[in-house]
Amino acid sequence: MTGKQQETRAARADMGDDIVLPFTVEALDVRGRIAHLGAVVDTAVRQHDLPEPVARLLAEMLALTALLGTTLKFNGKLIAQAQTDGPVRLLVADFAAPGSIRGLARFDAERVRALMEEGAATEDRLLGTGQLVFTLDQGPHMRRYQGVARLQGSLERAAEEYFASSEQIPTRVRLAAGTLMDVAGEHWRAGAMMIQHMPPPAGAAATDEERERKREADADNWATAEALFDTLEDQELLDPSISPERLAYRLFHEHGVRAFEPVRLRWDCRCSRETLLEVLRRFSPEERAEMVEEDGKIRARCEFCSTTYEFTPEELAAKPS
Repeated sequence: MTGKQQETRAARADMGDDIVLPFTVEALDVRGRIAHLGAVVDTAVRQHDLPEPVARLLAEMLALTALLGTTLKFNGKLIAQAQTDGPVRLLVADFAAPGSIRGLARFDAERVRALMEEGAATEDRLLGTGQLVFTLDQGPHMRRYQGVARLQGSLERAAEEYFASSEQIPTRVRLAAGTLMDVAGEHWRAGAMMIQHMPPPAGAAATDEERERKREADADNWATAEALFDTLEDQELLDPSISPERLAYRLFHEHGVRAFEPVRLRWDCRCSRETLLEVLRRFSPEERAEMVEEDGKIRARCEFCSTTYEFTPEELAAKPS
């Protein structure tokens, strides 16, 4: 990378790339988050040889997972999986607190190519139907939590349905991904925004009339928030010159918006030779013998970063120290 390219990427990071910004609009009882992903998503997408529409979906999946993962209050993991009957049969984004993320996509290359040739490689055709699964891993000694939402051709709608059904929180989600050309070359970007309606609980002594007025006020506040949210355009989420703070202010300044400390993100595969060695040792001697290639080596490839690790049968047979 040239000095000019490095300067460009550094300047972009200073403007608010690879972060998730939490904010609140107290007048509307709304909390939200905005994600701007630059180098993080570009690195993740370029680990794989992906057709453009599949790369776009993976980038959006990473942005969605960044929004949700940065809400974790402990050093755990959030794994999001879109499992479908469409040509893109699996999208995975793996977030580890406080800001490490990686992802992968599995797809039927022939079916994707056919849709692209038809000019029909839309999100709904690529994904089909399936489920969006969120797995919360709180550590080795804690029980895993898993939530599932129906997926019908849209990651945004599936995420909104997840919050509506599992947590009864009115939620809106917007995802965007695309490429940008500058002096650093062409690179992938992704953006995401989420708002949720979090009205304070009604007082225990409230009368029926007071409760009804509160319900009407809550409905009006959420309708206003949704109307403002619906003015959001993809380009606003992808433009590196529009910081998350500026975007939140642009949408909600009339009602008073408060931004909090952003969470920094980084692409980090977290695979290692030691981890894969431990996994391979779990196979039986017969299964390991079938893995040996002509040169006498056993090779394992990380699906997230495409790094290939080599092992000898003797290494796998040896007891861990």
